Parts: sequence; structure tokens; C-alpha cells
Amino acid sequence: MSEPEGLRALKKQRTRQAIADTAIGLFLANGFDQVSVAEIAAAAEVSKPTLFRYFATKEELVLHRLSDHLGEAARVVRERPPGLPPLAALERHQLERLAAHDPVTGLNDHPEVLAFMRLVYDTPGLSSHLRDYIAEDTDALTAALADARADAERADADARPDPGTDPDARPDPDADPAAGTGPLVPRLIATQFIGVRQELVLANWRRLAAGTPMGEAHRLAVAEVAEAFALLRDGAGPRGY
Repeated sequence: MSEPEGLRALKKQRTRQAIADTAIGLFLANGFDQVSVAEIAAAAEVSKPTLFRYFATKEELVLHRLSDHLGEAARVVRERPPGLPPLAALERHQLERLAAHDPVTGLNDHPEVLAFMRLVYDTPGLSSHLRDYIAEDTDALTAALADARADAERADADARPDPGTDPDARPDPDADPAAGTGPLVPRLIATQFIGVRQELVLANWRRLAAGTPMGEAHRLAVAEVAEAFALLRDGAGPRGY
């Protein structure tokens, strides 16, 4: 009798987690570049082909921990409450994650989290692969922002009086009709947000790694989020963002 599908999936997930945990433990103890895939497979008691069925590259053994957060910014934009601008939704989400001391924000002083962050950012091979995750996140957020802008423009069009019958609805001759409407705008804003978020994460981690008390680190992190989003909003303009 074959195993139920759910049980097979659970066993695969446990095997995947065991391999990753073993790998990260070895990397933290010895350094990423000093540990071979063969050593990881032996320590996890699996074959190299089995390991590669779960993780296509050595780097994925570490960076898979970030995969749950891929597309998170895009989801925040798409699932935001009606009437809440995308940047306001992203700011609120960032503050909520800081309050929860989510490791992905860098504001978590657990020794294992600090060591994991050091492993990622101080290992060139990992930090370069991290850029692939960042690019995927940027693509997803770009699409979400483009949809948000299209929705805002449709709502504006539906609410706008007919300029032929309402003189007050005629365009302002001094206004720039192209401001914030170019097709590249959503990508530019997405790129800025993702870049800003990465810098905030790095600042939080470095602060805690240097011994800053959590209360002070949290206060500074909240202030920096406010400053960062103020800069983003000033650059983004009001058209649907």
C-alpha cells in the first residue's frame, strides 16, 4: 500500500528542513566556503543527488530561509485596504514587522539570527545570489504598483466630470500632464523601495551586532522607516502611490 500524499509531502518537507539546518550549522561553524556539498550530504545522512533534488545550488541551502518573504511587498500592495495608498501600506507593514522583531527586518538580537545575517552579508557568494531574490521581489512589486496605478486612474476617470459641461473640470494649463505617469514609474518606485528596505535591514542588523540595546535599536529603526518613507513619497508623487 502506498503512502498517502500528505504523508509523503510531510516527509519531504522534514528531509528538506533537516538538510538545510545541517548545512547552516556547518556554515556557521566553519564558514560557507570551507564546507563542501559532500560534507553537508554526509552530515545530513543523504546522498549528493538527494541533496540536489531539494536544493539546486549550495547557496539555496542558506537563502531558502528568505523564500517565504519573496513577493511579500507585492502582496501587501495587492491586499491593502481600499483607499490606502501602496506606500502607506508598505510603511505600516514594515512597522508591524519591526514591532514583531521579525528576523527579516534585521531587528532581532537572537544570537542565531545575528550569526545568520552575518553569514549572508559577509559571504560574497551569498550576497551576490541575494541580488537574484531582490530582483524577483522588484519585479513582483513593479507589477503590483502598475496595477494599483491603473486602478487609481480608472477611479479618477470615473469620478471626473465631463470637461465639456463643467468648466472647473478642464485641465490646469500650468500642470504637467506627464508627471508620474510614465510606464517606467512603477519600476522606479519598486526599485527605490526594495533598495531602501535592504538598507534598513542592514542598518538594524549592524546596530544590534555592534551591541546596541534592543529598545534603542527599535526606536532608531522606527525613526528611519518614517524618514525613508517620507523621502519615497516626495519622490513618488501623488498619482496612485
